[in-house]
Amino acid sequence: MGDPESQQIGWYDPDPRGVIPLEPGGFVVPRSLRQCVRRGAFAVTTDVAFERVIRACAEPRGEDGEWISEPLIQAYCILHDHGFAHSIEAWRNDEMGMPVLVGGLYGVSIGGLFAGESMFSRPASGGTDASKVCLVHLVGHLRRRGYQLLDTQFWNPHLDRFGCVEVSRSAYRAMLAGAVEVETGWEPFVPDGCDEAPIR
Repeated sequence: MGDPESQQIGWYDPDPRGVIPLEPGGFVVPRSLRQCVRRGAFAVTTDVAFERVIRACAEPRGEDGEWISEPLIQAYCILHDHGFAHSIEAWRNDEMGMPVLVGGLYGVSIGGLFAGESMFSRPASGGTDASKVCLVHLVGHLRRRGYQLLDTQFWNPHLDRFGCVEVSRSAYRAMLAGAVEVETGWEPFVPDGCDEAPIR
């Protein structure tokens, strides 16, 4: 995480750690969100607007984006250029029929690990639930591609709705060691929600 005052980047290793289980039954989709995904409220893409997504996540909104400093943005863009960081974007057409970025998320991908970093949505532009829709598509994509671990860094009440759980540092490190050895790849990306996820 970046320090907004010093602009230094620090490493953090929380204990406990938040993860969303990728095995069947681990990820939960609220009923209203499942309906939103099924009706195709947004066009969903990947890696079309990586830098725009991370900069949107860094926009002022309380303390949520303050850790995304300019040096950190540049570091993630380098990771993206080398295939180690990815974004999922949600789009809606404006009154002129032009696509507008209304939500998204980004994270780091190594082997079978996807470490989710941040997400955003723009309700004023028609993006209500857009970041949540991106999360549903992310989980479906990770499952289809054989990923083993979705790291959320921390647990919070928002992520709890989706089945996020806390694991100890030692348990997380064991999960991490196995996940990074998995051979998989990000592409191809097919926007498709996970209908097998339990409803809450």
